[in-house]
Amino acid sequence: MHAASLRSPRLQRLLKVLKDGHPHSTREIARKSHILAISACVAELRQHGADIICERKKVDDRFVFFYTMLEGPKE
Repeated sequence: MHAASLRSPRLQRLLKVLKDGHPHSTREIARKSHILAISACVAELRQHGADIICERKKVDDRFVFFYTMLEGPKE
């Protein structure tokens, strides 16, 4: 995989959402960052050394994925 530069506006928007270290649903991330390929962007951040976990949780009658950044990318 070829990860975009950390200066990429797309990755910067994702980092802005995840930097608080709290879980964020895919829907919330898409709404706040205007990114739809969230898992691909998370994979790019992981290529830069970010520690991001993904958890699937049952919310009401459906499953929702939540992303939490434990450690940011290495500059």
